[in-house]
Amino acid sequence: MTRVAGLRNVSVVRDEKVLLSLDRLEIESGSRWVLLGPNGSGKSTLLSILSGRLWPTTGEVELLGHRLGRVDLRTLRASLGFFSSSLARQLRPALSVHDVVLTGVDGALEPWWREYDDADHVRADHLLAELGVGQLSKKSLGIISDGERTHVLLARVLMSNPELLCLDEPAAGLDMGARERLLERLGAVMAAPKPEGAVLVTHHVEEIPPFMTHGALLREGALVASGPLEEVMTSKGISTTFGIEISLQRDRDGRYSARGKT
Repeated sequence: MTRVAGLRNVSVVRDEKVLLSLDRLEIESGSRWVLLGPNGSGKSTLLSILSGRLWPTTGEVELLGHRLGRVDLRTLRASLGFFSSSLARQLRPALSVHDVVLTGVDGALEPWWREYDDADHVRADHLLAELGVGQLSKKSLGIISDGERTHVLLARVLMSNPELLCLDEPAAGLDMGARERLLERLGAVMAAPKPEGAVLVTHHVEEIPPFMTHGALLREGALVASGPLEEVMTSKGISTTFGIEISLQRDRDGRYSARGKT
């Protein structure tokens, strides 16, 4: 089994504060990871490293077979898909949903920066349909709902056929209906053979979609536990991670729920 990403002796330090300190983490081909922990635990920092958007202060990072520092990251960017809801603020609200997805081929913010062929246009519409928002293709990004926008941004990230998909809290801020629709679509993405690897950041166990295979629990920039999901996702591990006694349950469909012990 090939390795999609590998980190060894990695730290991130800002203003003498250690944001992240990991001895070792490896993401193998075919695995789907969830990073879980409270605010400030280092989840987004770790995801930024895995998506090639942040260089660590110390340590070795390998992404898709290339060592950071020995490769031009511009050659890897299309293969490192990164989802963040903050991207919507960088895109012009008047852009059509179709163009938002279309420009995901190379991460452009405007469609006039390059020419797109018929296959690109067909793929953009196919992804929108696959994610259940094909009817929005001609609408402007600025007039659709938050839940719809999340699906559109996910389609945009998938447009480049990334080998490693990094998702930063995709369900944050969504109401229950929008969250459940998104998790259903994410489950389908995670069940597919591509991308080679996927990493999802969340604060909430209820936002873990089906078909995730591995997990990493973080607290104060360090790993509490990492490995196969069923071994990591325990009441004890979650309680340690969040600093409160928590009872964790998993239903027949693989979805988690948690509540504080009284």
